Amino acid sequence: MLFTGMGSLQYNSVPMVTVFKNVTNIIVTAGDYVFFGTSAESLILLAFAVMLGGAVAAAWNDIQMGLKGFLWMAANCLSSAGYILYMKFATTNVKLSKFGMVFYNNVLCTVFLLPVSFIRGELKTFFDSPSIHTYDYAFKNTFAGFVGFFLNFASLNCVAQTGPTTYAIIGSLNKVPIALLGYVLFDDRITTQTWTYILISMMGGFLFSYAKILQSFQKKRGVTSESK
Repeated sequence: MLFTGMGSLQYNSVPMVTVFKNVTNIIVTAGDYVFFGTSAESLILLAFAVMLGGAVAAAWNDIQMGLKGFLWMAANCLSSAGYILYMKFATTNVKLSKFGMVFYNNVLCTVFLLPVSFIRGELKTFFDSPSIHTYDYAFKNTFAGFVGFFLNFASLNCVAQTGPTTYAIIGSLNKVPIALLGYVLFDDRITTQTWTYILISMMGGFLFSYAKILQSFQKKRGVTSESK
């Protein structure tokens, strides 16, 4: 998933990657239904459509993709969806603690990524670049690893407590605070297209939240009527 994500960013623009990330949500929802029997309400599907439409509208002037970019992006969508669906399977069937799952997940990533970085010459570049062998670089990478650990831990708990579909749509909404934090912390300019995507994504998120609340209310009402 990480490897194909880097490849898709290399051959595609950021807006195109954002569009296909929303397509990943649709794959996750389909997989959630096929493998776990979780059906999506019509309002939830509408929320997906709203968010996908907002991403397409924001990226309208940047919609262009070659064959290599499409293949990398398709691989990333499938691997990302597979990872989310497997997390749901692992949290319910694998007899490991959440900490153990995060630990083995990161160890396995190292096993796969280390040979790739060696083949691509990235390890040699690292050892031959004394400018990055500083305390500042070490601190920032250590902090990134620390945050990444808790990101994986939170992801596993989120999928276990909610489900792949909810996790996928929440993951799409994180583009909203990222854009706003970039504006506040790094003085990044937010274009009209970006504001449009933010507003439409928020609409999709609110619609999804309303659908889940309504679904929960209907389940409780069904349980109450059965008990009577």
